[in-house]
Amino acid sequence: MEGKLSICATPIGNLEDITLRVLRTLKEADLIAAEDTRQTIKLLNAYDIETPMISYHKFNETTRAPQLIQMMQEGRHIALVSDAGTPGISDPGETLIRLCYEAGIPVTSLPGASAFVTAMTLSGLPMRHFIFEGFLPTDKKEQQALLASLAEETRPVLLYEAPHHLVRTLETLRGAVGDRRVVTLRELTKKHEERRCGTVEELIQAYTEEPPRGEFVLIIEGADPEALRKEAEQRWEEMSIEEHMALYADLPEKEAMKRVAKDRGIRKQDVYAALKS
Repeated sequence: MEGKLSICATPIGNLEDITLRVLRTLKEADLIAAEDTRQTIKLLNAYDIETPMISYHKFNETTRAPQLIQMMQEGRHIALVSDAGTPGISDPGETLIRLCYEAGIPVTSLPGASAFVTAMTLSGLPMRHFIFEGFLPTDKKEQQALLASLAEETRPVLLYEAPHHLVRTLETLRGAVGDRRVVTLRELTKKHEERRCGTVEELIQAYTEEPPRGEFVLIIEGADPEALRKEAEQRWEEMSIEEHMALYADLPEKEAMKRVAKDRGIRKQDVYAALKS
């Protein structure tokens, strides 16, 4: 028999949020690769599923993934689950999925619960376009680069955060994007599901006075395009054309002049004239 991998979405809170197809697959699979077997056993017990499990998480994926690949090459059907939601999004599942494709192993995804999609529907914000970043990078340079890009991002940005890091993350966001409006959602689909909306400063104060509990999704409102435009115009007005050209010193002179003209909303001929005067 040909082995395969089934990516199975599991509930993010309420155990009733699972599809019939996922339940059948979990029962029929030869093995369930679970992010935390202690967490997944609660789901299996609730639905009388006795399929054996094996742990697969970020701390063992380097050694465990090749083992799972070999099992599937030998004909075994493996169901991949995370602690909650859809595997492959902000978890090590993406590594196993990639290796399956490289090995020619069939992969199928069984859709279902996802925390950030649920949060979007509850946010009350326009969500036609958005950016999903998951957890902020732990590497300082990567985090700084991401935060710098968020300062000028006009689309809503979704982040995941643990309760013990929430206030610190909000303080970091305050320094990066200012006192922008943020929606926080916690304990999605559970008894104490909660949505809060306020400025970054207001939420810092609220969660400092009342320590947060539960896993959070943060939705940061995008920057106002008109405000960004005015800010850029002011920045260029305070800078000489020579200083502006220096920002593009790594480009050919004609390309740099074109960029400067676009930034300042003037003609390239005007840039040339100012440089030669």
